[in-house]
Amino acid sequence: MELGGGTRQDFDALLLLSFGGPEGPEQVRPFLENVTRGRNIPPERLDGVAEHYLHFGGVSPINGINRALIEQIEAELADRGMTLPVYFGNRNWEPYVEDTVARMRDDGVRRAAVFTTSAWGGYSGCTQYQEDIARARTAAGDGAPELVKLRQYFDHPLLIEMFAESISEAAATLPDDLRAEARLVFTAHSIPLRAASLCGPDLYGRQVAYASALVAAAAGFPTYDQVWQSRSGPPQVPWLEPDVGDHLSALQEAGTKAVVVCPIGFVADHIEVVWDLDNEVRDQAEEAGIAFARASTPNARRQFARLAVDLVDELRLGLDPLRVTDPAPVPGYGCTVDGALCTPQCVSQRRPGEASAGRPPG
Repeated sequence: MELGGGTRQDFDALLLLSFGGPEGPEQVRPFLENVTRGRNIPPERLDGVAEHYLHFGGVSPINGINRALIEQIEAELADRGMTLPVYFGNRNWEPYVEDTVARMRDDGVRRAAVFTTSAWGGYSGCTQYQEDIARARTAAGDGAPELVKLRQYFDHPLLIEMFAESISEAAATLPDDLRAEARLVFTAHSIPLRAASLCGPDLYGRQVAYASALVAAAAGFPTYDQVWQSRSGPPQVPWLEPDVGDHLSALQEAGTKAVVVCPIGFVADHIEVVWDLDNEVRDQAEEAGIAFARASTPNARRQFARLAVDLVDELRLGLDPLRVTDPAPVPGYGCTVDGALCTPQCVSQRRPGEASAGRPPG
């Protein structure tokens, strides 16, 4: 199917598909065990991560943000004269996508567009959501609706606009005498180097770099840094670097007095944003005497709802994809540029026999 001037698709529903998160202290450990099932993560490692959630009362912000975003999407659909019902499903916690797709089947949904809370290509950002879709349809059995995953949107003008606005808002909170010299630092979730090119040569890294350049230009920052965060696993396994904490130490040594950190790789202020950045990195900055400001993610902004409905309209009306084209993107950046819904060579990074995250047995 072509995105520009191609076959139009009718949809009778929209599914927001996300990662999921606990909504009470008693759910934290089962949630983490579900996320890491089949990966042989030591129990003490899960205990450490559980403390991050328990610091916030055992409640991840992500489900609440997604429910608020759904309200905005419903309002945007109504403004455009569209009557699509919007469903909500998660990979790792309630509402599980399997249950949601079964409910869609029972409601008579035949074809639904799927908007995922990831803007990126690569396994974790794209392919794993395709696996979620396939698993949910299999679980639903006969009569399962067709589910069409919407494209990656890392270069959509509204995503660039939202992050640029957030950077300006964050910079305005810095002391007046430091604002002009603040260093802009983009951060995204790191991944193992062995996974970096599974879906095209350094696809995810190049997408993050391209989006960072677009946002920096829109926010009026001629110079910036792009780093990584939230790595996990044994230290002998190499991941994308530099780490945001290591980079902050380097900025301290260089005499930097203020930073604006933009979590470009995340579309919601979930635990890996509010803990890793708002606690660990902020504390590190304060100890180093560096003024710190953190830009918000899109969360439930109305522009994010507009972006989601734009993606639906691209397929519903056969429109060319809305994307930033100045500077012109380099070929090979995934489905937006290449004209396919997913990069054909993208393969699972799971080892044979390793479980896929999803609903736990039973």
